[in-house]
Amino acid sequence: MYSKILVAVDESDTSLHALKHAIELARTLSASLRMIHVLDMSWLPIGPEMAIDTAALSAARRSVGENVIAAARETAQQVGFEAEAGLTETETPIQQIAEVIAREASRWGADLVVMGTHGRRGFQHLMLGSVAERMVRLSSGPVLLIPSPGRSSPA
Repeated sequence: MYSKILVAVDESDTSLHALKHAIELARTLSASLRMIHVLDMSWLPIGPEMAIDTAALSAARRSVGENVIAAARETAQQVGFEAEAGLTETETPIQQIAEVIAREASRWGADLVVMGTHGRRGFQHLMLGSVAERMVRLSSGPVLLIPSPGRSSPA
């Protein structure tokens, strides 16, 4: 059914939960798995105007991303699963993370994208938005959303 599964990861518990689901799904289906982390560099253009060392910030952001990918690789290796992994980043100040995930899924030929969803509502959703929601709207293929671990259903 699915032969190429892409999973987007970050440093959250929800992302780890989604990664574990993606690994198990890929193992069950004998599918290839690609784990990606998106570096959001959209904030860099404001650096010079605010006398911020954008090179140092960019390096720090990249270091965090490399740690996220290393942890994802380790999670897969702990259960004996080999997966591709890599960093990718936003290319313009207005590009959204979901656009980068959709671009990478298309470029790699993924037939399923797996990602966690934090289930934000109300003001928090309005202010922070939802990468998962945008991904569902942008994706040309199926997207499997994994809710936060331990999240209860609304009454």
